[in-house]
Amino acid sequence: MTTPFNFHLLAKPAGAACNLRCDYCFFLKKAGLYPGSKLHMEDDVLCAYIEQLAESQVGPEVTVAWQGGEPTLMGLDFFRRSIELERELERPGLRFENTIQTNGTLLDAEWCRFFRENDFLVGISLDGPRELHDAYRKDARGRPTFNEVTRGVELLQEHGVEFNILCTVNAANGDHGLEVYRFFRDEIGAKYIQLIPVVERDNETGFQEGEALTGRSVSPRQYAGFLTSVFDEWVDRDVGEVFVLTFDWALAAWAGEPSGSCAFAPTCGNAPALEHNGDLYSCDHFVEPSHLLGNILETPMGELMSGEKQRAFGLEKLDGLPQFCLDCEVRFACHGACPKDRVAKAPDGEPGLNYLCEGYKEFFSHIDEPMKLMAELLSAGRAPSEAMDFLAEARRRAFALVGRNEPCPCGSGLKYKHCHGK
Repeated sequence: MTTPFNFHLLAKPAGAACNLRCDYCFFLKKAGLYPGSKLHMEDDVLCAYIEQLAESQVGPEVTVAWQGGEPTLMGLDFFRRSIELERELERPGLRFENTIQTNGTLLDAEWCRFFRENDFLVGISLDGPRELHDAYRKDARGRPTFNEVTRGVELLQEHGVEFNILCTVNAANGDHGLEVYRFFRDEIGAKYIQLIPVVERDNETGFQEGEALTGRSVSPRQYAGFLTSVFDEWVDRDVGEVFVLTFDWALAAWAGEPSGSCAFAPTCGNAPALEHNGDLYSCDHFVEPSHLLGNILETPMGELMSGEKQRAFGLEKLDGLPQFCLDCEVRFACHGACPKDRVAKAPDGEPGLNYLCEGYKEFFSHIDEPMKLMAELLSAGRAPSEAMDFLAEARRRAFALVGRNEPCPCGSGLKYKHCHGK
């Protein structure tokens, strides 16, 4: 019998089926893996998924995570059945939590009541204000989707449903980090924000070493600028009030704790993806034949996840690091980031460098001092939010000593008189 251990599985009940056609979506083309399929999870797969997930995890909480494609295409009865199965399996020391990632366009009051009654955490895919969101997120007829998505957010708020925002950082919004962040904070009222870089391979089949990227991909410098501008606003006024997962994961690194993200962990392999027919893949970003572990109707997921193929997949993240990464001063925070983005070469020509390496190095170097301060506060049993007062005082002192024609201490590159000295 396989010893239970915790992993975070993303289940795709409708496979790659979606009512939108976002330009950068890497998953729509995965429908080609199942030609002729109706892309619909049947009850035998659903039962196996819920039962095996409960058996394979170390309690007390088991997270059932739905993603797509667009999972709400399955209809509410499918999710009611899932809750029914969970309740049959619940026992002392074991309870289920439910999350769903959705584009929000199909939500209505009935969906929201269901989410509220069953304590769902709902992730909404939204890329910023109207013009930035609509740049790439279109429906099947090529029409913008901002109005439909924000209507879904309003419904969630009206019904008291907990939600967070998943924002891709791409070529269109990559130069507008502060605008995007303030929109989420001030207009949407988001308290939890996840920022995912778009690194889009220009092919139809999946990963290929050294391949070209599309023009929708965020550049390394753009990504650094986006994260830096958001961080500076956040660390000035929002620590402890708004939670940006990239910053939470970074703080874990500075505090010497394990990362909450597989992207920034030394190894990976604990975030598999389950297709509608029960096929289990090594990772959501590697749903392709070479990374198929097996089918849960034939082999229990716990056995598949603890097998040699998945162990090798997870260790390759560490084993495949170029020497340039091994020698890097911010490796402790980055660990080469997500293997799906390792399509560049190191300065010495060694392959396996993350395309966003330059951006990560710039960002992690920028946040070093504030993160050290917050880690020290944590270690002393104090709140990281206290860092805001310390940093504000340090800036006040720095600004008091600078001349009007000297560079602004904020690091903007402008003279003080044209920046904070206005």
